[in-house]
Amino acid sequence: MFRIDKKKANNVFIQIIIICLSIFFGILAYVVYLDGQIYTYEKKEYGTKLAKEIESKIIKNSNSENVINEAMKSIVGISKLKDTGTSIFLKKGVESLGIGTGIIVSKKGYILTNQHLVGDKFNNCYVTLDTGVEYKGNVVWSDNEIDLAIVKIGVENLSPIKLGNSDDISIGQNVYAIGNPVGFEFEKTVTSGIISGTKRTLKVKDENGKYSYMESLIQTDATINEGNSGGALINELGEVIGITSVKVTDADGIGFAIPINMVKTIIEKLETEGKFNEAYLGIYGYDKEVIPYLKDVIDFEDGIYVADINESSNLKKSSIKAGDIIVKIDDINITKMTELREYIYTKKPGDIVKLTIKRNKREFIVQVELNKKL
Repeated sequence: MFRIDKKKANNVFIQIIIICLSIFFGILAYVVYLDGQIYTYEKKEYGTKLAKEIESKIIKNSNSENVINEAMKSIVGISKLKDTGTSIFLKKGVESLGIGTGIIVSKKGYILTNQHLVGDKFNNCYVTLDTGVEYKGNVVWSDNEIDLAIVKIGVENLSPIKLGNSDDISIGQNVYAIGNPVGFEFEKTVTSGIISGTKRTLKVKDENGKYSYMESLIQTDATINEGNSGGALINELGEVIGITSVKVTDADGIGFAIPINMVKTIIEKLETEGKFNEAYLGIYGYDKEVIPYLKDVIDFEDGIYVADINESSNLKKSSIKAGDIIVKIDDINITKMTELREYIYTKKPGDIVKLTIKRNKREFIVQVELNKKL
């Protein structure tokens, strides 16, 4: 009978176990090695990515600093009275001096600011430049309806700010506000934020207690205080896209700026012609954005509602009357008062414009000669 040698069998079994364990530990060692290589690779890649992100942020922050510093050269101080002591701790402080901010928009000495800071055309004010030198300024253009004015000082070769495109902005876009928030002690204070809203309409009360409506405003959460009025709201390229004007006093963190596009034509004409003869249509009107503020229920889809007509305007001699809707000017559709105002800014007194009027669901055309705004 065939017999198995137990001793040999045990040796074979032990050898098989040794071989299996060797294979197992060999595979384990390879996996650990491979995993270490992958981890090292991922760590290296992660480190490279993180370094690139940090480098990108450093470059971006550095660019932002350069952009802001360059824009600050164009920011000036504005005051109604000559500087005889502008400390915010004195009785004659921010309110009585009318201290605010202005923006150099031309090498030829034109300063853009708020109307409520400098008043009407031909008024005088005082402008303090980046150098600390103060100049007497003369208001050459002013519009209280949009709270903007342009002042001329007798000095040239200034550093004008770059003008951006306020039509090309979006909610969430980073912006910076530069101004003199509480007087010249804190001149050129910079705050940052985002564009929180566009084409806002705001009901505002003037010093005489009268209400008006400011339209197409840019809303931002960048901090804007009283002295910031007339300052610049700039984008990340250092271009001014708005002029800070109104802060809602009963809601923290909400500020507003007037779109720069509204006055680009005026700046351009002053730069090239040295004057701006403003044309005047002669209507008191509002668009659909103002309707929620009114007691009267007015139903219209698009256009400008004619609330009243100036008695001395050529429009008064036409067939247009209060209650009409202006839907087009020179075949251009209009839906906001700001659009109508910007278009009129491109015209001269004596120019003829064609108005498409809607009344009782019927349309007709009226041609009107523009007056000169006094």
